[in-house]
Amino acid sequence: MSALRENSDQICSVIQVNVKGNPDDLKDWVKNRSSKYVLDLNEDKLISYEWHFSDDGKEATLVELLVDSDGYMQRLKNHLASPIAAEITDLVEFKGWHIFGNAKPDLKEALQPMGATFQSYFFGFNHSIKSS
Repeated sequence: MSALRENSDQICSVIQVNVKGNPDDLKDWVKNRSSKYVLDLNEDKLISYEWHFSDDGKEATLVELLVDSDGYMQRLKNHLASPIAAEITDLVEFKGWHIFGNAKPDLKEALQPMGATFQSYFFGFNHSIKSS
């Protein structure tokens, strides 16, 4: 069973977007392009990469969970070097990028110009992490 913890290295990224055009185009891209591409990168510190859509399909949210700030820096570098980085801008308009967890200065420096906001970890528990 998990225990309460005052410290966590995990980073949770929440990217909110408005969908341009037909929502089915973005859904197709997520299923057949983006998710497969990211999965094939085999990033060892990426825990999850999950898209969510509003009922009307006009808004979407990407939630990524990573082991730590260094893992998110690698995720960001891989994304910026990938062909999907240019593709996404044709499909969505970014409205919010929120980083939850103890982001290191290099991650903050990289993401702040892109409009990311940051909140540091405070306290809680995570049942998926085994206590030692």
